[in-house]
Amino acid sequence: MAALTFELQASGLQGSKARAGKIRTDHGEILTPIFMPVGTVGSVKAVTQQQLKQDINAQIILGNTYHLYLRPGIEVLEAAGGLHRFNGWDRPILTDSGGYQVFSLAANRKIKEEGVMFQSHIDGSRHLFTPEYVMDIQRAIGADIIMAFDECPPYPSDYSYARKSMDLTHRWLNRCFEQLARTEDKYGYTQNLFPIVQGSTYKDLRKASCEFVAEKNAVGNAIGGLSVGEPEEMMYEFTELCAENLPADKPRYLMGVGTPWNILEGIDRGIDMFDCVMPTRNGRNGMLFTTQGLVNIRNKKWAADFSPIDPGLPNEMSQYYTKAYLRHLFVADEILGLQLASIQNLSFYLWLVTTARGHILAGDFSSWKQEMIPILKQRL
Repeated sequence: MAALTFELQASGLQGSKARAGKIRTDHGEILTPIFMPVGTVGSVKAVTQQQLKQDINAQIILGNTYHLYLRPGIEVLEAAGGLHRFNGWDRPILTDSGGYQVFSLAANRKIKEEGVMFQSHIDGSRHLFTPEYVMDIQRAIGADIIMAFDECPPYPSDYSYARKSMDLTHRWLNRCFEQLARTEDKYGYTQNLFPIVQGSTYKDLRKASCEFVAEKNAVGNAIGGLSVGEPEEMMYEFTELCAENLPADKPRYLMGVGTPWNILEGIDRGIDMFDCVMPTRNGRNGMLFTTQGLVNIRNKKWAADFSPIDPGLPNEMSQYYTKAYLRHLFVADEILGLQLASIQNLSFYLWLVTTARGHILAGDFSSWKQEMIPILKQRL
């Protein structure tokens, strides 16, 4: 067993803050920048683990503490030997602490110093998440990277609330570290804690939170509380501010972001890790991300278009099936359509960050990004 390490391989080329690196975990290496498919309940929707590896080339996936705690439950996961053995995924896993999900239940939860009392969205049963318990749950799930329990304030938040929320998050972070020090890694491999920066959209709070987090000297750090409704330019501004105030020798994870152009802009500002439900959620609704632009596959214009789903994507599925066939599957309400669209979008996202990495290493990321973003935004 060895703690997570990060090797910075390239940065600061062509005037960009984009970085290429390598994260090492006990379940394998992760080449950054990286996009992490979201498998909320231990499953990336409509996609098998084999497809994630062979077709999509995902290097790490996410699980969610809140949802896995409720279903299948910690007892089942422990009996299985952790989530890796339960779902058959043998590469790295990151677990979100469940803070965002708990705090989204605004009408059914109560925040206090101890933690958060909430009602299950499934059956209304009441549960208490404390920082200590959330660490224990994530230990039991068995993720390689576990996230601190934090409060994610809504946008907009007034300064007083944002400050109070940030201070609570910091106190909870101390308790997370203390609980991990009292407990041992499970299942024979290292579990690594990432703190989360908060502070809403106030520069002084964000800087203070970055400084508090940096002092913990964790193996990696996350930026939370963005992509929650604020304008894109504000998200970019605060992403850059946080990246500048977090350690350069540790991976930086921007949580819950976002569109392909959001990801490229984040990379340009020094972010290494991303996740978002957008590729699979949009795919299930017929919206495809492609190397040529955005495709609404339900549109009648594709009914007799027998070109590949995405001729520019080096993926067998994207080359094998046609737009006309995929549209037919959606119109006929066939489950296969949801699966193919999800694979297309996830394959595209992984292609995007892999290609970005290549351009970072080649030293021409900035010029490539400027050419790529207008293409990604155009509607075909």
